[in-house]
Amino acid sequence: MPKAATPKASKNDMRAWQRMLSGRRLDLLDPSPLDIEIEDIAQGLARVARWNGQTVGDHAYSVAQHSLLVEQIFGMIVPDATVEHHLAALLHDAPEYVIGDMISPFKAVVGGDYKSVELRLQQAIHLRFALPPAVTQNLRSLIKRADAIAAYFEATRLAGFAETEAVLFFGRPRGIDPQGLDLTALATQNAQNAFLQRFAVLESQRASRR
Repeated sequence: MPKAATPKASKNDMRAWQRMLSGRRLDLLDPSPLDIEIEDIAQGLARVARWNGQTVGDHAYSVAQHSLLVEQIFGMIVPDATVEHHLAALLHDAPEYVIGDMISPFKAVVGGDYKSVELRLQQAIHLRFALPPAVTQNLRSLIKRADAIAAYFEATRLAGFAETEAVLFFGRPRGIDPQGLDLTALATQNAQNAFLQRFAVLESQRASRR
């Protein structure tokens, strides 16, 4: 007799969580702020490559480094930004410690499901670190501007884009001196440590105001 077919797991039966090195178990579909640790975020982001790894240098240019660059540029274009706004800029790509850095063309193909998972993770991360779950439209626009400037310099210095091509996709950065931006890709542990150190500085600044 033919064997009975093994029933396929339903969506409700499928594993939708990831165990972190901290021991936390993060549910991707219903993430709890209590299961989010900055050490896990730094660990993941330092090991996720920007530009799908298509960058020059001995090491991959990580999302951890990109996050530091965006926060630095954000401070240049918003010199009076609050420490909370700096923290939001630093964490703008934090969900990628779980879902990876999907390049923009693929995000457009995947569509809504990806964005909804990313949004839930971002909201949980903000709540974990005492930030509003949703940033204002103005702050979002400023962070996106810093992100685009960072992408322009990464594209032209690391990812092989011609300047004319980078301008087409990311716009021309204005008022930012690239001499003050370090785009040398760091070893994984160094990128992880740099991200944690910057987070600690921002948290210390917040604590000093209380």
